[in-house]
This record gives sequence, C-alpha cells and structure tokens, in this order.
Amino acid sequence: MSGTQHGGPVSGAGEWVVDGGFAQNDAPLTQVAVGILINTAGEYLLTTRPPGKAYAGYWEFPGGKLEAGETIEQALRRELQEEIGVTIGPAQLWKSQVVAYPHARVQLHFCKVWDWSGEPVMREGQAFVWTHLPTAVEPVLAGTVPVLEWLQQG
Repeated sequence: MSGTQHGGPVSGAGEWVVDGGFAQNDAPLTQVAVGILINTAGEYLLTTRPPGKAYAGYWEFPGGKLEAGETIEQALRRELQEEIGVTIGPAQLWKSQVVAYPHARVQLHFCKVWDWSGEPVMREGQAFVWTHLPTAVEPVLAGTVPVLEWLQQG
C-alpha cells in the first residue's frame, strides 16, 4: 500500500500535513463526512477520487463536504446517495482527523457503516473495490492511510 504524495503525510500536533500543505490555521477548515462501509465478509469499500478533482484516481473511502446545517450523518447519507447510489442506515462516528493538503484543510469525520440498501454504482466516474486489509490498491490518498492503519489495529 502506498500512501504517499510527494513525501507522504507528516503528523504534526494532531494534523496530517500532505505535500507541503497549509500550516495550521492558514486556511479555512472544511468539514467532510466519510463512510467506512463494511460488508458481511468484513471487506471495506474504497473508491477512487473522480476525474477532474484534486488527487483524481487516488483511493479513499467515499464521502463529501457537509452543507450548512447538516449533521455528519445527514451529510454522509446525502453524499453516499449522490456519489455511489446507496442509502445508509445508522452511521457510527468513529474517528476525526484534520488533514492539510496544498489545496485545502479538511476535518475528516470517519463513520462506520454496516447497514445500507442498494448496490454501489459509481455516479462520478470513480472505480471501486471491496477489499480486506491490508489493501493492495494504489495510490491511496494520504488522508486515508491512517484510517487503514487504525482499522488494521482493531
């Protein structure tokens, strides 16, 4: 598994800095809901970043930005319906992590999801894979690397 983008993430005071990303407080913090879908075989759903977006083709867990007034779970439900065509049941907030990329600072709210309806349909031109850990897909988005490590630790 490769999680580096030009040298890889560097932990600093609770914030992962990627590719010489913004130092803390240099940019607004965008809130992002991220879904860790876990199927009955214990596999995790990873998708690629869509064409035309920063880090297009890098593997990540699906999700997206919170809109005004949304909770993390509401945003995750909306984003997963829009991006991959699944309707989730309850989502459990698991961990949060700030990642500073050169183009943005994001606070990623990772939610575990065991219950959903529908089969994943990539609506933005992404690829997807159900994978056990450690995963063999590459390249992996830097903000996803610590999550894969946390999942492997149990």
